[in-house]
Amino acid sequence: MSRKAAIERSTKETQIKLELELDGTGESRIDTGIGFFDHMLDGFTRHGLFDLCAACQGDVHVDSHHTIEDMGIVLGTAIREALGDKKGIVRYGSCMLPMDETLAMCAIDLSGRPYMVFDAPFRGQMVGGMDTQMAHEFFYAVSYAAGMNLHLKVLYGENDHHMMEALFKAFAKALDAATRTDPRITDVLSTKGSL
Repeated sequence: MSRKAAIERSTKETQIKLELELDGTGESRIDTGIGFFDHMLDGFTRHGLFDLCAACQGDVHVDSHHTIEDMGIVLGTAIREALGDKKGIVRYGSCMLPMDETLAMCAIDLSGRPYMVFDAPFRGQMVGGMDTQMAHEFFYAVSYAAGMNLHLKVLYGENDHHMMEALFKAFAKALDAATRTDPRITDVLSTKGSL
């Protein structure tokens, strides 16, 4: 069974079209108008082995906020829809990811209950054309739209580019692990009977 979702979202601030396949090969076509953010989403796609096609026309003449936050909402919605009833999924995933001097951690529970903890000591305000504060806003939007418990932490690091990239890649690896199926799980992995 194919685990895919196609989402469109249009507001006065952004117009977004996104297609996600959880069981992909890491192929991406991404254009948000923010080059560094595109680079982060490409890393997420490749390292999670998802297929992602995403385009956003946003008010980047104002700043990057609306584009990045709304992309988080749409990506989170696509993850939730692609997972369907969540029968057979492992549910939990985690990753410790090194990138040069940086070590980042991500842990995920696809519980249906949104919550996020985020700890990243960025040193500057910008990386490329992306405000470093927007990493928190993006992942918060993803976690709430997807209904996932998401913990992200940079344990140590010096370079903002490395810290940001390590977070996106750790998220990809943890999400890939959590969305995998296990033939031993015949329903949903919960004492409640639903996720």
